[in-house]
Amino acid sequence: MKTFTDRLADVVRRKGPLCVGIDPRLESLPKSLRDKPPAEAFEAFGLRVLELVAPFAGVVKPQAAFFEQYGPAGFAAMGGILKRAKELGFVTILDAKRGDIASTATAYAEAAFGPTWDADSLTVNPYLGQDAVEPFIATARKGNRGLFVLVRTSNPGAGLFQDLNCDGRPVYRHVAEAVVKWNADRGDVGAVVGATHPNELRELRAAMPGVWLLVPGYGAQGGTAADVKAAYDANGLGAVVNSSRGVTFPFQPDDPDWEAKIVAAAKKAQGELK
Repeated sequence: MKTFTDRLADVVRRKGPLCVGIDPRLESLPKSLRDKPPAEAFEAFGLRVLELVAPFAGVVKPQAAFFEQYGPAGFAAMGGILKRAKELGFVTILDAKRGDIASTATAYAEAAFGPTWDADSLTVNPYLGQDAVEPFIATARKGNRGLFVLVRTSNPGAGLFQDLNCDGRPVYRHVAEAVVKWNADRGDVGAVVGATHPNELRELRAAMPGVWLLVPGYGAQGGTAADVKAAYDANGLGAVVNSSRGVTFPFQPDDPDWEAKIVAAAKKAQGELK
C-alpha cells in the first residue's frame, strides 16, 4: 500500500494542489435542496460537489462541525461523503482539529482512521503537547494515514497565542520545529499554515523542508494565488491549498445554474494554483 504522502503527491501531480473544503451551510444551499431535512440536504450537496470538482481537485476536506450539529443524521451524511470521495479517488482530510489527553486522543484517532470515518488524514491541535499528539501519529501510521498539525492558522485572531515570544521566537516556530521532528521518520505529519499570513508562510516553508503544508485562507478569506506560491517546494509539490466557500458557494441559493458555477470556480482555482 502506498504511503499517505505518496498518495498525496500523486493526486497533486495529476490535478494540482487544490483542496476543496466541504463546509455546508443551510442558508447557502441551492433552493432545489431545501425541501430535504438538513443532514440529507448536506449529503446530497456534498456528493454533487464531489462529482463536479473531481476533474479539478484531488483532495477534499469535509469540516466535521457542520455535520455534527445535526447529530446522528449529520454523522451519517459526513460518512457518506467521505466514502464516496474515496471511491472517486480523492485524498480525504477530516477537518476536526482534534486534541486531547493520550487515552482520548487514541479514541479520536481510531474514529478518524478506523471504520467509522476511514479518513486519509486528520487535522490536529497540538496545544496539549507531545503526549497528546503521539497517539494520533501512532494510529495514523498503522493504516498509512496522515496528520496536519495546526502551526500558523488563517483566522484573524491567530496571533493572540501563536505570535507570543517564547525563548526569542514566536510560539508557532516552536510548533513548527516539533512538526519537523514528528515528520522525520515517515513524512506523514504535515502542518496547517494559512495563506492570509504570506510572510510567515514563506518563513515556515523554509523552516519545514519535507513537510507537507495544508494552506487554508485562499479565496474567500482573502489569500491570493500569489500568496500561496511560497508554500510549494522546488518541485511544485509540498502543499495543498484549501478553498471552501470560494469553490462550493460561488452562487446565490436561487441560481438555477449553481452546478455550472461550481465547475467554473473549481476550474479557475485549479488554473490559478498550478
